[in-house]
Amino acid sequence: MKKKIEVVLPGTFSGENHWYPKAINATIHPMVNFFLNLSKDRIINRYCHLHPMVSREKLTEVLEYQCKYFLWGGADLINATSAEGNRQMVVLENNSCPSGQKSMPLLDDNKEDGSYRLLIERTFKPMLKPKKGVVSIKGKLGLIYDKNMMETSGYAAIIADVFDEEVIYIPYFNGESNDHVKVEKDILHVFHDNEWIPLRAVFRYVTQKPWNRIPLHCKTKVLNPIIACLAGGRNKMVAAKAYDIYNTELESFGLKINTPETIWDVSKAEIPLWVQKMGGQAVIKIPYSNAGQGVYTIINQEELDAFMELDIEYERFIVQSLIGNYNWSSVSSNGKYYHVGTIPTTKGETFVTDLRLMVSSTDKGIKPLCFYSRRAAKPLADHIVNGLDSWSMLGTNLSVKEGVNEWSSDTNRLMLMDRRDFNKLGLGLDDLVEAYIQTVLSTIAIDKMCKNLYNSKGKFRMKLFKSLNNDMTLLNEIMP
Repeated sequence: MKKKIEVVLPGTFSGENHWYPKAINATIHPMVNFFLNLSKDRIINRYCHLHPMVSREKLTEVLEYQCKYFLWGGADLINATSAEGNRQMVVLENNSCPSGQKSMPLLDDNKEDGSYRLLIERTFKPMLKPKKGVVSIKGKLGLIYDKNMMETSGYAAIIADVFDEEVIYIPYFNGESNDHVKVEKDILHVFHDNEWIPLRAVFRYVTQKPWNRIPLHCKTKVLNPIIACLAGGRNKMVAAKAYDIYNTELESFGLKINTPETIWDVSKAEIPLWVQKMGGQAVIKIPYSNAGQGVYTIINQEELDAFMELDIEYERFIVQSLIGNYNWSSVSSNGKYYHVGTIPTTKGETFVTDLRLMVSSTDKGIKPLCFYSRRAAKPLADHIVNGLDSWSMLGTNLSVKEGVNEWSSDTNRLMLMDRRDFNKLGLGLDDLVEAYIQTVLSTIAIDKMCKNLYNSKGKFRMKLFKSLNNDMTLLNEIMP
């Protein structure tokens, strides 16, 4: 059923509409609460104490960094270790326009709008402040979305409260006519109540190919702008290169973005060769998919053959080392890493989990907003046997695609940062600090790539982007 445009008024935020039932009455775990209240100086002191080769000055610069384009992100990390016990928080990806609010217990029971309000007050509102020499746009505030109505409607209500004005809540789905939205003179307009209404700013939760209907050059303020997606927030190919480039800068300061070993710009025909090089176990990704779509874990020839038979619209892929069980993880140039996983159940079963950490850029640096975790459907097997489905052991995403532009969530596998679930994750305070620093580093890497993709006159450098991501299917999708 086609969604309709709505008008959200101030004073309409109601918590039960914007949290999962299992999260709304959950009690935040004391360790998570403690971490989220740590000062920047205490985080730096602790991290440098544990990592004496890290430059304190550089880490301070990193945590005080203010993003220009990639203002709001959410990294997915896994807790991995080597046989020698070298534990790392590994960045799988960093998402523009991430989910997470509906899964985060309140830090303060007296602040019932939680970190929804923090994001709007810390990041969205400052973005709208008039800038010297820039003509202000007359228009209304909007929120455009293509999924996750539980969170997006919450953001719309908070924006209405913070600005004390109505917000136009606009569906904007991939593959639909979308004749209710137009771009005129680089300003977004929405058709509502029989008139075209200009939008001075929009909060964007458009995740499926957002570049095919939102322009790169836009006078309407957009959080996040489309460049944040193309430069890595929804483009794993360019993100991998952004991480690699930034790691070169960080190397002399003792810092590094931890990622699986990544081979990029791989044609489909080449994929079996790279999987073989990694020992027969690997992860293949369509770089521009999200919500768990377009990720293929390969642990045997049957899974590789099944992937090769798929008809995929894009031309270029990335292949990454697979982090699984020690007995069947990829062999990479950094050795073999495997999942730490959950604390074993009473049946002795360990499950793969990931950790989502949402952050946003503020005038005091990149700050954490919320966490949640997800576990795989089936426990991690010690050995590979015939007929084993690797995705059921390694895939953690909760999104379930029900049809065209229709999604649901498997919340049975959601693990909260509450007193009950957090203990099962086997994470400590230093793991949370490491996850935060990895998230900040990956966010900065993508923001720096955004800057590189614009010239001094503010024009998108299409030739450079094409050299970084020469996939004609993607290039033809981008709205100028």
